[in-house]
Amino acid sequence: MPSGELYITRVTEIFELSKDALRLIREAQARGLIHRTPLYKSDTLSQVTNANVYLKLEALQKTGSFKVRGAYNAITHYINDGVSHVVTASAGNHAQGVAYVARIYGLRATIVMPKYTPWIKISSTRKYGAEVILEGQSYYEAEKHALEIAKEFNAKMIHAYDDPFVIAGQGTIGWEILEDLNQVDYVIVPVGGGGLISGIASVIKSISPGTKVIGVQSDATPSAYLSLRQGRVVMVENTDTIADGIAVKRIGDVTFEIMRNTLDDVVLVSDQDIVNAILMLAESAKVIAEGAGAVAVAALISGKVNVNGNVVAVVSGGNIDVTMLAKVLYKGLVQMGRLIMLKGLVPDRPGMLAQVTGVLGKMGVNIVEIRHERYNPMVKPNYTEVDIVVETPPEEGAIDKVLGELGKMGFNFKVEVP
Repeated sequence: MPSGELYITRVTEIFELSKDALRLIREAQARGLIHRTPLYKSDTLSQVTNANVYLKLEALQKTGSFKVRGAYNAITHYINDGVSHVVTASAGNHAQGVAYVARIYGLRATIVMPKYTPWIKISSTRKYGAEVILEGQSYYEAEKHALEIAKEFNAKMIHAYDDPFVIAGQGTIGWEILEDLNQVDYVIVPVGGGGLISGIASVIKSISPGTKVIGVQSDATPSAYLSLRQGRVVMVENTDTIADGIAVKRIGDVTFEIMRNTLDDVVLVSDQDIVNAILMLAESAKVIAEGAGAVAVAALISGKVNVNGNVVAVVSGGNIDVTMLAKVLYKGLVQMGRLIMLKGLVPDRPGMLAQVTGVLGKMGVNIVEIRHERYNPMVKPNYTEVDIVVETPPEEGAIDKVLGELGKMGFNFKVEVP
């Protein structure tokens, strides 16, 4: 454990830096460069958790995530030192933040991103005018290459999370939460390298020490979770998760010091938990969140954290590729039993399928897809195997009623996963 003096020095440093960052961010907000994001109460999540749940919607931020706050604060300070070229490594959101701010100041920006970064994040970063280099399989490998470029060109490396100015910029979210909500009992925050939660926790714990700050990671990349439990920075190898924005092999040294002295807990959620959270946010809150942005909500709806009172879940980003979003929503509907497949044998005669679909229509079942299989050798020649993907009615027991009605007409169907 670090000494009390080191803890006080580090957290106090970030807290004091965050005051200046707040001034800069407010000036930027007044100029329309950065948004002051809303704190939105979710009735659905409040009912699920039996608490008052508010969403801090950084998915609605400029560039689609909170990262622009830290990038703006850091670059604004470093530009005073004569910096004209900035370099960073990023899984996508920090890249866009740095590129966006570099364009504001007319700086050259070189961004190194892992090879399998979602295309929307690569494309958006280039649209802001940055040079994008794809290198490595993970953020960790991309970061090593970015450091080499920064050294070669005598450019300023803007670290994604282990820079005090970046951390302080993210801490402005904590100030806004406390300004918008009088009593805050819990703040639930996504954790990758730890910059976001370190900034928020430094502010929250300095002003409202009774507020619990809880981090959330994907169970596929539990670098912060393991580090805090083992009392040292632990590197993990796997970065395969839908929450690519927090798929970090190693947390920062600065962020580790802050997190282990300010956080009340870090919990893990599965990719399926995250899928369910993305679906709930889209359907109930009308908010599109990427995987990393949805992990705080995933922790709430999966029961990984037990809360009461006033709870703030930070939705940190919304930069999800639309094709991935379609897959996620489909999987979420299947997992929740709202999209199912009816599988059965139907006599291969004219009008038989029409009778089946007629029953479904009468029962208010929406058909998504129908597939025939006439050539399965296990099926009688005078029958066809029919798979019907349907949306389930909202009423409890509706599908059992549908199966019963089909059975009365001589059609034997069973429910399977699409």
